[in-house]
Amino acid sequence: MKDNKDVLKNKCFALAVRIVRLAQWLQTEKNEYTISKQILRSGTAIGALESEANYAQSKLDFISKMSIALKEANETRYWIQLFYATDYIEKKMFESLFSDINEIISLLVSTVKTAKKNEK
Repeated sequence: MKDNKDVLKNKCFALAVRIVRLAQWLQTEKNEYTISKQILRSGTAIGALESEANYAQSKLDFISKMSIALKEANETRYWIQLFYATDYIEKKMFESLFSDINEIISLLVSTVKTAKKNEK
């Protein structure tokens, strides 16, 4: 059985791959360069911060990095919603991405809450 760290790491990496491909598609097919760079930055930062948190210098550093990953995930969710609302992505893609980002957000919230509780 995989522990939650592996699940979160794998989901963050898989989302980052999807976000890179989405940004490439938006730039190639839709000639959209401005907002696609925003989602590329926030969507790939989630996994980078999660990975960085695993080598945190302290519990507070871990909580900080995971909290920033959560902020980036929330920003990514915003961009996904915006792309759908402005017809850059279809409903099927939106629902898939939105489901993935919500799952990651839930895992990050749980991780931060647990870390804060165990810190005391």
